Amino acid sequence: MPPKTKANDATAGCLSIVATPIGNLEDITLRALRVLREADLVACEDTRQTMKLLSHFDISKRLVSYHEHNEITRAPEIVIELEQGAKVALVSDAGTPAISDPGFRLVSLCLRHGIPIVPVPGASAFVAALAASGMPIEEFTFAGFLPARQTARRKALRSLASEQRTVALYEAPHRLLDALEDALEILGNRQAVIAREVTKAFEEFQRGRIEDLLAVARKKPPRGEITLLIGPADGEALHPGDNGAGADRVAPLSHRVEEIMNERGIDQKAALKLAARERGITRREAYKQLLVTRDE
Repeated sequence: MPPKTKANDATAGCLSIVATPIGNLEDITLRALRVLREADLVACEDTRQTMKLLSHFDISKRLVSYHEHNEITRAPEIVIELEQGAKVALVSDAGTPAISDPGFRLVSLCLRHGIPIVPVPGASAFVAALAASGMPIEEFTFAGFLPARQTARRKALRSLASEQRTVALYEAPHRLLDALEDALEILGNRQAVIAREVTKAFEEFQRGRIEDLLAVARKKPPRGEITLLIGPADGEALHPGDNGAGADRVAPLSHRVEEIMNERGIDQKAALKLAARERGITRREAYKQLLVTRDE
């Protein structure tokens, strides 16, 4: 049984997980400032970035780097200081540590050693993006960064194809175009939002279907930090205020396929592809729906 932690023990060390601003420095909390001032040590991704933050608020502290390339060796070193009674604040370059940032290894090691861990909540890019997105967010899935390599990225997107909740992702600007192209092919033409530079001077929200956002990205290469939100597979789920009535207004897919075939004079395969795009679902899902309606 793991040892119990004692957060109220004045002689014990304590690890505070401190969220920092994702852009606008005014988003720092009063509690975060107090914890940083009281800390004996601040563990951070990039000491230069954290130094800028601390200097802005006239805080002078001993800094130690803690990032994905040194956490295997640095985590035990920090734990030794914690066991000796040090108060350590863990921060990332922006946002909440351990959320798509280093921190998990240190937290796990502290738990094994019975060291108290205190979360100090604050800014989070995907939470801020969701709140202002206009997407259905009563429930959502946060999937972090998509893999950089295409094969792995497409596999990750396929695993999200049946997801009925809004999906929140982080993406690098130089990979956004590829990610949108893969998402369009695998997930279909769903509703989506690109939230760029959230809380910063050039904050921007682009809303529409994946195909629309892809066209914009092709014309103007994206820059800055990006959160990508992708809506549910069922287009009607994008309007939660319908209270289920919307589903009754949607004609069976087989009827829509026949309409498109007659209107455009194309074969069933081509019509099915167009119908799938209209409803924001994959071609595979559209084919399954077509088979179900035929059986009925």
